Amino acid sequence: MAPRKKKPQRTRKPRTVENEEYTALEMYCIWLNEYYKSLIKAGFATDIALSFVMDKSSYPSWVSYRAPSEEEVKKYLDEEDED
Repeated sequence: MAPRKKKPQRTRKPRTVENEEYTALEMYCIWLNEYYKSLIKAGFATDIALSFVMDKSSYPSWVSYRAPSEEEVKKYLDEEDED
């Protein structure tokens, strides 16, 4: 009998990310998420924690809040649609 042929093994290419930097909008959203999680961890009820996150006057003094402009949001959404 003839020897069996070995199946060619596929080599996986490592996935790479083009740009690993966060935009201002992404950093703001990440911060809001972390703020919410920390309030829940501190023992606040979910509805109260959500009201704290929505109320900008409750943000700590060391947080410099600057809401993303409409242009930044549109630019971000356009970039996301292209991908």
